[in-house]
Amino acid sequence: MSDPGNSDPLEATNLEDTMGLCLSGGGFRAMVFHLGGLWRLNELGLLPQIARFSSVSGGSITNGALAHAWKNLSFGTNGVSPNFAALVAKPILAFARTKVDVGAVLIGLLPTQSAGHRVAKAYDQALFHGATLQDLPLEPRFTFNAANLMSGGLFRMSPAYAADYRVGKIDRPKFRLADVVAASSAFPPVLSPFEMNLKGMVVADMPGTSLHKSPYIERAVLTDGGVYDNLGLETVWKRCRTVLVSNAGRNVFAEESPVHFWPTQLSRVTDVILNQVDNARERQLIALARAKLRSVAYWAIETDPTGYHATPPGLSLSPADLARSAKISTRLSTLSPDECQLLVSHAYLLCDLSLRCYLDPTFAAPGVFPKIRGLMS
Repeated sequence: MSDPGNSDPLEATNLEDTMGLCLSGGGFRAMVFHLGGLWRLNELGLLPQIARFSSVSGGSITNGALAHAWKNLSFGTNGVSPNFAALVAKPILAFARTKVDVGAVLIGLLPTQSAGHRVAKAYDQALFHGATLQDLPLEPRFTFNAANLMSGGLFRMSPAYAADYRVGKIDRPKFRLADVVAASSAFPPVLSPFEMNLKGMVVADMPGTSLHKSPYIERAVLTDGGVYDNLGLETVWKRCRTVLVSNAGRNVFAEESPVHFWPTQLSRVTDVILNQVDNARERQLIALARAKLRSVAYWAIETDPTGYHATPPGLSLSPADLARSAKISTRLSTLSPDECQLLVSHAYLLCDLSLRCYLDPTFAAPGVFPKIRGLMS
């Protein structure tokens, strides 16, 4: 491979022979879909080989649950954690049975109240129990991405640092994990914005900043990370030679008679814009893979499994089940046990096929899907 500092279109001068995993947005659907991919990665002993986990929106809920459990996951010599289901899957699946968004939106309409902070409270009670970024490991690197409405840039948050490269960097931030995940998943306009108070924190200047001044260093007004990058790629593909991507986002369905009523039309326009952000990143990723600048395993909720030429083909789902999975709502709202099982199985299948097709054809094909019924109580 030629020198990435000279040939890489992303100018990835610090590219390393490491693996990174990106988890897309998509509400509770994404949260549970990504669980299926993590399940298969754990079975193959790949989870402890991943150096960077990056997420946006609904993917950040899953990323946060994994990060919170990481120190207690007992990886064996084969890289497999036997307590993954108990420590990661069970809390996520239990949380999928709750309804978060409607109550948060209604409370957010009250004076002095915030829908985003209501969502953060739900995350903390169900998943994170007061944990902060400093309760997470420094390695592997868990990064949660939001879009900064003040600077127009990416606001990334990890145990090592939080940074907006137009504003500056905060070393070892003590943000609550629930607030970080809520900021990353503050879908506009109903759950957005999420305001982070930076007063009292040292926001260090960096080369190239143009907004290292008040009020930018005193607060960050954040919205869903998917507004900037719905695949969470930026913090991974500039550093890791092997890029794994789980995409639970939904393409915009065709609409024969778009409405003219402007509030509804605005929602449709927003969907189209966000869909193009997703598509542009996906095309860049595929171009990097074809140019052999990255090794890429990519699976998306709308991917046709027959497009993967893994041998043997292994498990399968019916076309009807695949279509039903892709149509599950992306809200932060209750999923049924059947929907959760379908999403886990769907991602498990696609992750397995993608890994065996593009990463390592010697991986053994699985014999059965994970069973989640006993984990949803």
